[in-house]
Amino acid sequence: MNNKEFFNAKKKYESDVSSQPTTGMKFTTVSGEEVKPLYTPDYIEHIDYLIEIGFPGQYPYTRGIHSNGYRGKIWTMRQFAGFGTPEDTNQRFHYLLKHGQTGLSVAFDLPTLMGWDADAELSEGEVGICGVSISSLKDMEVLLDKIPLHKVSTSMTINSPASMIFAFYLAVAQKQNVNFQQLRGTLQNDILKEYIAQKEYIFPPKPSMRIIVDMIEFCSTEVKQWNPVSVSGYHIREAGSTAIQELAYTLADGFAYIEACIERGLDVDKFAPRISFFFNSHLDFFEEIAKFRAARKIYAKRMREKYGAKNPRSWWLRFHTQTAGCTLTAQQPENNIIRTAFQALAGVLGGTQSLHTNSMDETLALPGEKAVKIALRTQQLIAYETGVINTVDPLGGSYFVEALTAKMEDQANQIFEQIDALGGVIPAIEAGYFQKEIANAAYRYQREVERKDKFIIGVNEFIESEEKIEIPILTISPEVEKKQRKNLAELKQHRSQQAVEESLREIKAAAMNDNNLMPALIKASHNYVTLGEMVNELKQVFGIYQETAVF
Repeated sequence: MNNKEFFNAKKKYESDVSSQPTTGMKFTTVSGEEVKPLYTPDYIEHIDYLIEIGFPGQYPYTRGIHSNGYRGKIWTMRQFAGFGTPEDTNQRFHYLLKHGQTGLSVAFDLPTLMGWDADAELSEGEVGICGVSISSLKDMEVLLDKIPLHKVSTSMTINSPASMIFAFYLAVAQKQNVNFQQLRGTLQNDILKEYIAQKEYIFPPKPSMRIIVDMIEFCSTEVKQWNPVSVSGYHIREAGSTAIQELAYTLADGFAYIEACIERGLDVDKFAPRISFFFNSHLDFFEEIAKFRAARKIYAKRMREKYGAKNPRSWWLRFHTQTAGCTLTAQQPENNIIRTAFQALAGVLGGTQSLHTNSMDETLALPGEKAVKIALRTQQLIAYETGVINTVDPLGGSYFVEALTAKMEDQANQIFEQIDALGGVIPAIEAGYFQKEIANAAYRYQREVERKDKFIIGVNEFIESEEKIEIPILTISPEVEKKQRKNLAELKQHRSQQAVEESLREIKAAAMNDNNLMPALIKASHNYVTLGEMVNELKQVFGIYQETAVF
């Protein structure tokens, strides 16, 4: 841009604005990136529209993977649900489906996430507390009772024991006479982010990666509509990362899975179209939208140029979004409804394929029915009343959004270079690189809150000294654990112990001989081998992971 008149006018504006008073607030994004008072055409003059931005539905998909956006199909409204016994959660599923939810999303309790049965010593006091308790195929049968698996899309937030939980799900499908090719859904199954952020790991990284590649390989032929991995930046952000760290670390994890599958000998175009992603939508409205747009662009370029994918669907970054749980406050919890609405809108304007909106009470307990309904209605209001679905990528072309998108792409590529210099994602995990960087980012933001450089309404500003919380709180009765333990004891008493022992031998043999684990796990599920029994058998082959302390 060489327009002398423009630059003279801009110089005059900058002189005027520099002399104006300000509120004294810190004008940076939540991630600490400086935001200029005004963005003008010269900030994006280096961007070639057709090459770097393009049209919706066309490479590099900066503006979205579908040419008609939400005019063709509104995002899947998928509320996270799971608590107590399988019977309790089954009732919640039917409630949500009745009120307009279009997909199931299963939350599991801590014992299930760690591969422990409900009767394990380490499970005491945690059964059914933060999600539904699943120890065997019997529990999964109850969880999915009267839910036609060929008619719903199911997402399951499970990682280390994902292969066993998936085997239970597939066994239920077989009992319903549903062909695997009819099943639609997603497993989170992202073990790398567990080592980086959430810490719910069992086996060391290398055998964990082998299990995930087994599942991707199995699904690529047997369950073709299923997403075997949802690469998850959500928990990286919840651990305290910046937006750019979430973006770069998540994509780096995704590329690590793709490279592991290629190394196995799988055709990238056979499995890549079913790899999905899961991002956090945080409070900084424009930063989040730019993050989603940059993610699509980076992914498309890497898939085509580095991994040689030829199928355009392999270039698509498809993602689920959840509003930021870490931004919810126990103080003035009704404010969480408003926070969630803004975050959900950012996810929609960023082009998400499915969306979960947090409930106002989730910082206090598992969400109650009223809070869940309000969260679902938030999505429905955005979809049907705001008009934001009428045009595709409505903020595309904004000087600010395009400049921010390009900046995030550049910063992500710099982080990829740092990870490569350390030898890749797994060596970087073992060196503590991710953990250190996230800890530093979380500390910086906490200091900003303490200094009131950043405001959190109801926490460090606009505080109500005598606040009374008057929203109903969901509590889990101790009877849940007693019931689950009793049910598990009865199951073990009535199943065939010979069949159990034979199944465990087959699982161990598959693990030792590098055979795909999924057929053995599905067979074991039908014989009512429990989650904990399967995990313990694999521990004998793979060992367990001990994290190196990072200071």
